[in-house]
Amino acid sequence: MNADNHMRKKTRRIMLGNLAVGGGAPVSVQTMTKTDTRDVDATVSQISRIEAAGCDIVRLAVVDEDAARALRDIKMQTAMPLIADIHFNHRLALLAIESGVDGLRINPGNIGGSGNVKEVVSAARERRLPIRIGVNSGSIEPAIEARYGNTAEALVESALGHVALLEELDYHEIKISVKASDVIRTLAAYRLLSARCDYPLHLGVTEAGTFLAGTVRSSLGIGILLSEGIGDTIRVSLTDTPEREVAVGLELLRALELRAGGAAVISCPTCGRVQVDVAGLAGEVEVALESFYRDSPVVRRPVVAVMGCMVNGPGEARHADIALAGGQGKYALYRNGEMICTVNEKDALQTLIKTVEEWCADVS
Repeated sequence: MNADNHMRKKTRRIMLGNLAVGGGAPVSVQTMTKTDTRDVDATVSQISRIEAAGCDIVRLAVVDEDAARALRDIKMQTAMPLIADIHFNHRLALLAIESGVDGLRINPGNIGGSGNVKEVVSAARERRLPIRIGVNSGSIEPAIEARYGNTAEALVESALGHVALLEELDYHEIKISVKASDVIRTLAAYRLLSARCDYPLHLGVTEAGTFLAGTVRSSLGIGILLSEGIGDTIRVSLTDTPEREVAVGLELLRALELRAGGAAVISCPTCGRVQVDVAGLAGEVEVALESFYRDSPVVRRPVVAVMGCMVNGPGEARHADIALAGGQGKYALYRNGEMICTVNEKDALQTLIKTVEEWCADVS
């Protein structure tokens, strides 16, 4: 059974700008800019790239007052919901709110007492700004860690302690994350948290690693939880570009049928029989299709196969809407399971994209 057929847990709904989170809204993909927020041009440029890649929400580090004030100029140049990432300093949260952000990532227990929490909540309340409480395995309070150890229970107790500070002020525009740096604790923490509250949850494995390791760990942790109906937003945390974080996150949602299909390219792993550049062509096809779908967002999207030889190629072609099966410097092109022509390797990409456009026109 795919995740789309699971009963997703019904959580409270919050609004990040015009984007609904929780309450049955589609799962959103989030990333974080890796520019200096004070460099407005560089930050806006990166946000534009991740928006083009399909990102829904972006978080920005607010390291000082200059960064908090820069958020106003950034906000004026993008429609994407902006979350200000703030640690310890409640004044930066107040400045970020003044600058027009759509949400905060701040832990109320770490900003200097109940008076500071009241100030932040009072400012946030005017626009019902969501506050995301985020506890990582490296940020558990010493007293809680002394009692529970560095465990899933400690992550959850720490997060709910921060939540209680907002609930005491009758503020419930809350999203929560409890990320560990390993999959097992992450799964345990989110399952426990989901059973104890109905706030929307932001999923991720913190400090997941470089592209390969981070993709594997994040896909396991996030994917298992989503398949169980847990989670409202996700971030794939990679030691890599935010564009690649978004790409992995989108592909994860597509694999679970929680997001409309993207490039939907099936390609073989290649072997010694291959006499064409399958890897190069498959990558070019993905890029070209993503561009086409961005320009034509409502078209039906075919399953496209790029195969390296005639062993599995014809079989895959029968199951794909459009397929290429490689030979010696050429490809056989299939549509709806029937071979329609052969093309030289250098003409394969252009011919395939033209066939996709024709297929979309015929079925849409």
